[in-house]
Amino acid sequence: MAAMNAFSELRPPLDTDAALVEADRCLFCAGPYAPPPCAAACPVGVDVPRFVREIAEGRPLAAARTIFEDNLLGATCARVCPVEVLCEGACVLLHEGRRPIEIAQLQRYAADAALEARMPLRSRAPGNGSTVSVVGAGPAGLACAGELAAHGFDVVVYDAHDEVGGTVRTAIAPYRQVVDPLPAEREALAALGVEFRFGVRIDASEDLAALVDDSDAVFLGVGLGADRTLDCPGTELSGYWPSLEFVEELKHGDAPVVGDRVVVLGGGNTAIDVARESVRLGATRVTLAYRRTRELMPAYHFEVEEAQEEGVAFEWLAAPVELLGKERVEAVLFDRLRLGEQDARGRHALAPTGERFLLLADTVIGAIGQSAQPELLTWGLTHQDGGLDIDEAGRTRLPHVYAGGDAVNGGASVVQAVADGRRAAQAIEEDLCRV
Repeated sequence: MAAMNAFSELRPPLDTDAALVEADRCLFCAGPYAPPPCAAACPVGVDVPRFVREIAEGRPLAAARTIFEDNLLGATCARVCPVEVLCEGACVLLHEGRRPIEIAQLQRYAADAALEARMPLRSRAPGNGSTVSVVGAGPAGLACAGELAAHGFDVVVYDAHDEVGGTVRTAIAPYRQVVDPLPAEREALAALGVEFRFGVRIDASEDLAALVDDSDAVFLGVGLGADRTLDCPGTELSGYWPSLEFVEELKHGDAPVVGDRVVVLGGGNTAIDVARESVRLGATRVTLAYRRTRELMPAYHFEVEEAQEEGVAFEWLAAPVELLGKERVEAVLFDRLRLGEQDARGRHALAPTGERFLLLADTVIGAIGQSAQPELLTWGLTHQDGGLDIDEAGRTRLPHVYAGGDAVNGGASVVQAVADGRRAAQAIEEDLCRV
């Protein structure tokens, strides 16, 4: 397969003519007794038929207002949402054997037009005198902050980094999104009244306590931490990359030299992303090795199919034993596994078959998941699986402390993080403005 540019967008933007033609394909299905399937499948409930109709009528800024009513990060979500299993996967055209409406591309077209025109995300309600501190400038934190600012709260967002975005900025493959539209979204949120304080790490229990004392409410949207450590010898060899470091290096413009043969370890969406980026970097043999079967992979099945179409090979029921090489990695030794009985949670036990095999490699990328942020342990707010423990509205056990995003669910979609932030903002407003 010919090498692809690592920064070439998977789905380039639509121009105006293409957007009008695509919007005109929509059936605008809706009824008095049930919402349209596309809107029902959206975690934030964007009124898809309405904004698509507005685009079809030549009113992209009106479409953007419709989008921003439910999703202040509509431009980012349009680029990174797994729409194949959300809105587009629910499109009624699929039932007719036709391709679904390109909802994400239409959303991007409208939202980008609004950001370029510097159109306000929302109108801001009069100040209500309440202050909220948001920890983390990722999708959950930004959504929560924007919703609260629009409703008249004074909101300060704290982040240890020097820019907004969280995982979107550092861990999403550049063929989906490099940086834009995050700077424009930050500017729009600041215009809505959100204050940003970067380079501030809130990691000790006393730091959280100080925020609780100084604010009427605190939202924790801290995301996840570093890659989990690969538990086998050889990770010190040159040519081994933790997946997040690999993606971050790539997004900084310093494309790693991967060589001809790349082995990716893992089975989630990040593993798929780094495998597909390795193809784009020129590797001629990219193999993704996962310890379970394809049916049990956490990655979206459509992503697996797209990776296969691009030339990624797969090894199922394979567990790394050791990375081999002198100074640089040269191969990976694997145990072949078999599935055993399922436990009470439905997880299959794994056992080695006694067979071992080698995969030659110039580069190995570990993508076996992320650890929880270490500060979560000091706050004493976690459940038995290590994530922040919240109720259905996003409240933690501490009064007036709320949470959402990956630190709660262990890693889900960006739009789910946005939904978490909106839900917590509603709870904060209910709790602080209750008569």
